[in-house]
Amino acid sequence: MRKNSKGFLFLMILAIFALVAAGCNGGGGSGEEGSGSSSGVDIGIVLPTKDEPRWVQDEERFKAALADSDYSTEILFSQGSSAKEKENVEALLNKGIKVLIITPHDGAAAAAAVEAAKQDDVTVIAYDRLITDTDAVDYYVTFDSLAVGAAQAQYLLDNVEGTGVPLYLYAGASSDNNAFLFFQGAWEVLQPKIADGTFKIANSSQAEALKDTKELDRDQLSQIIGQVTTNWDPNESKNKAQTHLTSVGDDMKGNVAILAPNDGTARAIADVFASDAAVTDYLITGQDAEKASVQYILDEKQSMTVFKDVRTLVEDAMGMAVEVLDGNTPETTGSYDNGTTEVKAKQTPVIVVDKENAKEELIDSDYYKADEFTGLE
Repeated sequence: MRKNSKGFLFLMILAIFALVAAGCNGGGGSGEEGSGSSSGVDIGIVLPTKDEPRWVQDEERFKAALADSDYSTEILFSQGSSAKEKENVEALLNKGIKVLIITPHDGAAAAAAVEAAKQDDVTVIAYDRLITDTDAVDYYVTFDSLAVGAAQAQYLLDNVEGTGVPLYLYAGASSDNNAFLFFQGAWEVLQPKIADGTFKIANSSQAEALKDTKELDRDQLSQIIGQVTTNWDPNESKNKAQTHLTSVGDDMKGNVAILAPNDGTARAIADVFASDAAVTDYLITGQDAEKASVQYILDEKQSMTVFKDVRTLVEDAMGMAVEVLDGNTPETTGSYDNGTTEVKAKQTPVIVVDKENAKEELIDSDYYKADEFTGLE
């Protein structure tokens, strides 16, 4: 029987078109970073916000660490919203991730997002902030948060002169479990020197009421943090510091000590104290070794920062993810109680940086370049 040549040609064209369309639409993308995979995204990374230098810095370090990766990755930001965070996790799950690295905006609120990941058999790695009140967290990669607070407090203690020194306490966000750990670590060092009169608490009635208690429980920490929280926000820090200085007399000024939780808040608070004529000198702590605060330290407007080498933390997180993807059990160095379970953790050490050792720790280690600063010795 003779074939219809026109019909046959039409069917051939349709078949070729279908094959071309399948080639264009099939497979998975490589995400925003990484080498890509035809099957989708292997590692999903969710960071809390692009509005803080710390997390932009982490993004840059992740990009560098993933440049030669055999696994595909994608980095998303939640912009300080737990709802957006959950959307980000769901978007990554739809792309077929096998490992989720996540820094929660709110440690408790993030539980729902990671529980959805666990239902998809995704390994969950909490990055730098612990996710609480759920057993859906497999690992935690972190700096020793208690050690951060202890280092800040010890610096104040080692550099303060005299007795009866006014002490201004500030903390991070009450939604961030790390804020509790930082403050707890600091309090356990400061409390004996508050009790013996070396320091006088200037801005927290709750802390004053608990000055004879070295080991605070969660509720007691909440009471103090509720009064002195900055929510990691420089503007809120500035307003709170102005309120505190306005409400005290000159006897609570002079030479003062300030526990500031991180660099962004430290700079804002330092500017307020520096502008008050009754404050003759101040010691102030920080954390994260942000470029702006390194310059503040060199200019003697901030006393110290706790340097947390993000390169090492990123390497630890990515190394753990690759071990999981390769079918191995990652190495851990401790564990943290998240309120529901003990989460296995890999801990990274921290370093105190002030004007004396800034060049050695930050420039000589190639973390920053010397030409990014003035006043280096």
